[in-house]
Amino acid sequence: MKYINLGKTGLKVSKITLGMMSFGNQAEWQLELPQAKPIIEKAIDLGINFFDTADVYSQGRSEEITGEVLKGYRDDVVVATKVYFPIEGFIVESKPNKSGLSRYHIRRAIWNSLERLQMEYVDLYQIHRLDSYVHPEFLMASLNSLIDDNLVLHIGASSMYAWQFSKLLWTAEKLGLEPFVSMQNHYNLVYREEEREMIPLCKDQGIAVLPWSPLARGFLTGKYRKGKVPNTLRARSDPFLLKRYFREEDFEIVERVVRLADEKGVSPAQIALAWLFSKDYITSPIIGVTRIEHLEQAVEALEIKLSSSDISFLEEKYVPHPVIGH
Repeated sequence: MKYINLGKTGLKVSKITLGMMSFGNQAEWQLELPQAKPIIEKAIDLGINFFDTADVYSQGRSEEITGEVLKGYRDDVVVATKVYFPIEGFIVESKPNKSGLSRYHIRRAIWNSLERLQMEYVDLYQIHRLDSYVHPEFLMASLNSLIDDNLVLHIGASSMYAWQFSKLLWTAEKLGLEPFVSMQNHYNLVYREEEREMIPLCKDQGIAVLPWSPLARGFLTGKYRKGKVPNTLRARSDPFLLKRYFREEDFEIVERVVRLADEKGVSPAQIALAWLFSKDYITSPIIGVTRIEHLEQAVEALEIKLSSSDISFLEEKYVPHPVIGH
């Protein structure tokens, strides 16, 4: 395993983050504790020390599984979770403060997350999305109060526009507060809009980049074929898969991923991950798996070296996409 600094913090994290959204009971493709435990422990055996969950995943069950398995490894792992969405999965009009980024909600959310995780603090606490109703000064002060109270070590952000992120970073500097140290954004071979502004901003400011959906919800594994109705557990239960991908130009890129994988004798998923690992601005992609062999393949992808011609071959068919995932 290779390790890298989490932005400017000096905290060392593995070049692969295990995404914990795969563990829970909200969808038929997710794994409960008995099935999840061997995968998480295998990740630790392989040197992965970075684990990313969220309070909304399976309405808190993902955090519970994360905490149960990792409680014996707490001194060796870096744990991240998130706040924003209502845990119930929908906003109840009679309970308007059950979501968002008000100090009211953030305080209750971190207490509940820590209880589920069986931890005294989390290493990275991320805003899952931006709450436009909360003024930047209130947001940064509220998040920093968690640091002051030893509930959180560092704070991170997720998908938003670069101008919004820049405003939050500027606000933190103006107030003398700790800024966001990481950006968890939507980025993969078939969705590269983040290259326009967000990634250059992160490079300039020394922000860790933690891409979510690095395999495009399994689309980049090559198991889906153009013109054929997908019939996998994920496709049947994940409405975002079909909405975000499956464009004509997306399939052209996947065809090239498959072709290059065949040439190198590796899997398409490994090529898609190797492409990410080739980018010096990528800190640690968040990879969700439901099988140990897929986890092992992800780690093996760290050793795959793509030439400049390989990278050009994979990238040249990309066309602009609508901004999605914010």
